[in-house]
Amino acid sequence: MNHQGISEIFFEETYSVPPEQTARALFARLPHGSDYASKLIECLATGYLVAVVESICIREMQRHVDAELEVVVGRTIQLEHKGPIPPGSSLKLRGWVERLGARSATFCVQASDHHEVVCESSVTLVAAQRALMESRIAAKVGALVVSPAGDFVGGARGRCAPRALTSSSREPETS
Repeated sequence: MNHQGISEIFFEETYSVPPEQTARALFARLPHGSDYASKLIECLATGYLVAVVESICIREMQRHVDAELEVVVGRTIQLEHKGPIPPGSSLKLRGWVERLGARSATFCVQASDHHEVVCESSVTLVAAQRALMESRIAAKVGALVVSPAGDFVGGARGRCAPRALTSSSREPETS
């Protein structure tokens, strides 16, 4: 990872929002969102906004790593989607590196349309060892177990404890 090169990253570019990236279009393709997708607005889905911002930051950082030995991966994204962005809009994205770590960089990114700032975000990326990441992925793929119902089975737990809803209160309870 070239720290000097990464520390100098600044970008400013435009992105034209295509109609297939609206909340309505995205959720219509998801099994759990198709029932209510038609009730959503025709504006850029937050998930696509995250992807656009992250992809630009990764592209910029990727230019300063050895692609045969390192791969740029996302660690943390904090994004405030501050205003609606209809399809056909032109976004102006401006970003820079605000913090460097031994193997990471944190970008500050702001996006505006012709009316207002529609997004402010912080994106932390890591230059990970490619061989290590590929090995971890292969181990996980090899360990996948599928139940007869087609669900993945496993005991992996993260920092979020599973919750169950009771039918009477609909309030989450820790299991």
